[in-house]
Amino acid sequence: MSILCIGEALIDMICTDRGQRLSDGIHFQKKPGGAPTNVAAAVAALGGSVSLAAKVGADPFGDHLVEVLRSFGVDTTHVYRDPLHFTTLAFVSLMEDGERDFYFNRGADGQLQTSEVAGISLRDVSIVHFGSATAFLPGPLQSTYLDLLSRARQEGVAISFDPNYRQLLYRDDVPAFIRQALHFIRHCDFFKVSDEEALLLTGASDLREAATALRQQSHAVFTITLGKEGTLLSVGDDQQVIPSIPVDPVDTTGAGDAFVGAVLHQLAVRMDHGAGMPGIEDWQGIVSRANRAGARTCAYLGAMEAFRHLNQDILA
Repeated sequence: MSILCIGEALIDMICTDRGQRLSDGIHFQKKPGGAPTNVAAAVAALGGSVSLAAKVGADPFGDHLVEVLRSFGVDTTHVYRDPLHFTTLAFVSLMEDGERDFYFNRGADGQLQTSEVAGISLRDVSIVHFGSATAFLPGPLQSTYLDLLSRARQEGVAISFDPNYRQLLYRDDVPAFIRQALHFIRHCDFFKVSDEEALLLTGASDLREAATALRQQSHAVFTITLGKEGTLLSVGDDQQVIPSIPVDPVDTTGAGDAFVGAVLHQLAVRMDHGAGMPGIEDWQGIVSRANRAGARTCAYLGAMEAFRHLNQDILA
């Protein structure tokens, strides 16, 4: 059985002229990215069987994304090439005050069609992971997400969700993002949110209140990542914080995606072995090992480079 990730595959163009606005920056470094793309690479790096459903342009950037995914062992059969739209590019510069100068040049990722995903058989898929950073923006991908969610539910496939909220993408329509994210939360089996996302989605004033509100919205197992404070795990009526792994971070990019990939890989292995639903003690171990994967990612510069240092030993 394998894991299917769906969503954006894109190129992050990182301005290496620190403190310069994009209009003034001269030097840029391309990095393959997109939250579900990162999750797929992390699962493969950990030894899992995984495929990605996404759309990229028929251009050199699309070539690069496909090549990187294949180098990890991700099945790219359903990474479609669009001759009419360029590969999506995100330009980012980190300012001296910590703010980001950001410009999103959306292209092929939003063009993934329902008809294309309809051809994917879920017969040998144990988990479908929706990582939504761009999927809730208007466009074909938005309806494709909803169609696959409905099909996965009908066929009894486990559903994973990570909202991946990006304020710079949704600043003009935050309520639409919240509405769509809550729909997925109500219909998934596992979801991961950050502390900021938990507060945003629930309107709560603190994380305890937010966790209670999320539990009222969903029967899913969920985690709220708390940075160095650990990971809040909620399984039914049980809630506890799993400690973080101490690390002196070089780059936190992709740490959350490595965490999700490690959780999904462990769940898929359990399913392959016919194990029952994890209990609270099982989940404690799953999340603790996923924290190790996230911490390992923080020790290297760049998500994909960091994932090359993930291996099965981390989950032992």
